[in-house]
Amino acid sequence: MGKACLVDVYDTILRSDYPLRLRAMTALADVDTEVWVPEWNRTAIERDRGTISMAESFALTLRACGKDPRPELVGELVSEDRRLLREGSRLYDDTVVFFGKLRSRGTGIALVSNCQDNTRQLLEYRGVLSLVDAAVLSCEIGSIKPSPEIYLTALDDLGVAATDAVMVDDQVKFCVGAEAVGIRAIQIVRANHHGEIADSGFPVVPSLLDALPLL
Repeated sequence: MGKACLVDVYDTILRSDYPLRLRAMTALADVDTEVWVPEWNRTAIERDRGTISMAESFALTLRACGKDPRPELVGELVSEDRRLLREGSRLYDDTVVFFGKLRSRGTGIALVSNCQDNTRQLLEYRGVLSLVDAAVLSCEIGSIKPSPEIYLTALDDLGVAATDAVMVDDQVKFCVGAEAVGIRAIQIVRANHHGEIADSGFPVVPSLLDALPLL
């Protein structure tokens, strides 16, 4: 058993209804989805790095779509997005049990997520922060997976060496990033997984509980 477990958030411990949020945002903005999505995606990395806020990203996207980024409209988009993120997100059934078993074994737990400035509020709302020892969110530290800095920050927060830690993530490239700094990786592939699945190099599991014997 490793001394620490680094755990991704979205599609690993929690699922989120992004299509619902997208439909609501484009309806509020009165912009066709096909027009909105490419402009919204242009600022995705900046949002994840925390160099621009959700409000700033909404304003830029509105302007790029030919809409007036009125402060009232931007504020409404931010507020509605946060509400829908809270209401449209659910912890997977195995999440709380998994964290409880890690805690009972004395294993340190750090969330390591590429995310935007609406995520900490969501984690607080879902009661996740009380279950872990650290939450390393890309938008708060300015580094995104698979860059080494985000993994190293988590190790520093937990006070462990890379060789004493395991990363559980749904994305192959983020598992590879963890292994690049010496952290063992396990890919979790949920039923709704749509990305790449590792065919070698590290284990692939369908649930967090299946990852336990491999830690």
